[in-house]
Amino acid sequence: MENPFTDEYFMKKALQEAEVAFEKGEIPVGALIVIDNKIIARTHNLSEMLNDVTAHAEMQAITSAANFIGGKYLKGCTLYVTLEPCQMCAGALYWSQISKIVFGASDEQRGFQNLGTTIHPKTQVVKGVLANECSDLMVRFFASRRK
Repeated sequence: MENPFTDEYFMKKALQEAEVAFEKGEIPVGALIVIDNKIIARTHNLSEMLNDVTAHAEMQAITSAANFIGGKYLKGCTLYVTLEPCQMCAGALYWSQISKIVFGASDEQRGFQNLGTTIHPKTQVVKGVLANECSDLMVRFFASRRK
């Protein structure tokens, strides 16, 4: 029997979180952290609501997952996030020692890859999962803000 818990499956769940952020007027980034095919953290950007520039989806997910696990290291965990992490989030992910990062849309201006931010050497990075869907949501959000 085929494993239904693919990167695409979990990215769709992260997209649902991004839609929640969109509805709240937050930049629509959704994130979740999974261990052994179980979602242990599910969140989205909260920067506007919390009036906090550090309240990115990834930061919220790291905190939530660490609380769930009862420790600061996220070894064996995978982060699914709809947008490539920024430098700040990549730094936090480095320190968390997360095992895998899967992101949807690339962020050519603020993403960690273009800015040359180092990810933990043991962290696997998978990019472009449901990239079109993730990117389309961002485009739709910013188009609605410009009206």
